[in-house]
Amino acid sequence: MTITDTGRPADLVLEGGGVKGLGTAGAVMGLLDAGWTFPRVAGTSVGALAAAFAAAGADSATFGDVLRRLDLRRIPDRRVPLPLISEGVSLFVGRGAYAGDWIHQWLTRELEGLGVRTFADLRRDDPGADPALSTPDHRYKLVVMATDVTNGRLLRLPWDYPRFGLDPDEQLVADAVRMSLSIPFYFEPRTLRNPVTGDEATIVDGGVLSNFAIEIFDRTDGLEPRWPTFGVRLLPDLPAGLGDLVPFFGLPMFPPVRLLEQVVATALVGRDQTHLERPGVRERTMAVDTRGTSITEFGIGAEKRRALIGRGRQAAREFLRNREQQLVGS
Repeated sequence: MTITDTGRPADLVLEGGGVKGLGTAGAVMGLLDAGWTFPRVAGTSVGALAAAFAAAGADSATFGDVLRRLDLRRIPDRRVPLPLISEGVSLFVGRGAYAGDWIHQWLTRELEGLGVRTFADLRRDDPGADPALSTPDHRYKLVVMATDVTNGRLLRLPWDYPRFGLDPDEQLVADAVRMSLSIPFYFEPRTLRNPVTGDEATIVDGGVLSNFAIEIFDRTDGLEPRWPTFGVRLLPDLPAGLGDLVPFFGLPMFPPVRLLEQVVATALVGRDQTHLERPGVRERTMAVDTRGTSITEFGIGAEKRRALIGRGRQAAREFLRNREQQLVGS
């Protein structure tokens, strides 16, 4: 099924969070079940993964089928079948413990099954869009967040491909999502190369600079939005969410190490958390309860997996119910 204009439209922004993203899928399925459609979708890391399927037109049943074909245990793919040795060699040679090839190949196949290969397949023409989002480089259903650590900047793909002399229409959607999935030191980073200058940039997880870009589709021309933006969050606010971001949180550590943990966590989510405090932002954001699931828990059991998807659906239902009550009362 493809998205049409017959449902209730809302732009969608999906936070990153590794395996917690099963909750994201549940939330998106809940919104689809309620009749919402998504003209534009943005996501970071696993949020970009779910966003790609939403932008490709997957309905709730298709999301369920995709999840059943997703073997999480294969995502941490070793270069050689030697635990610890493989991770060590890969870190030294490839700058990441795991190759990340399996999820890239899986995503390529799944998107091609929905008729999506390059960003040209996700083009959208919208005469009523904000002028800032109506230039040719911005006319796409999907925006993926990635981090260019060579040049120290956030990338919004496909919007920023021209910075590298690349035609957005010709770039593979699965490539952009794989860039956004590049958790530093866990998955090997990707490289973008300018074909004219030969300059290369190392690209890692978009969550390093923007894990929840809820403002990305907001109008800048002073006009009222034509439809709402909905956001899906997976990580709790700091300081309660430190354990979801920092390994070994809660164990006895020297004060300098604890400070380093806090600095890293703040660097990852501080910008987004600050933006959430702006008026009206939390009101358009649903939070999925992902407690008890770690970001890299790829060996998650079937029962826990179903429960996490179910909590995502429940978060969407509660969000929509509260939203309707607010609209009735206003």
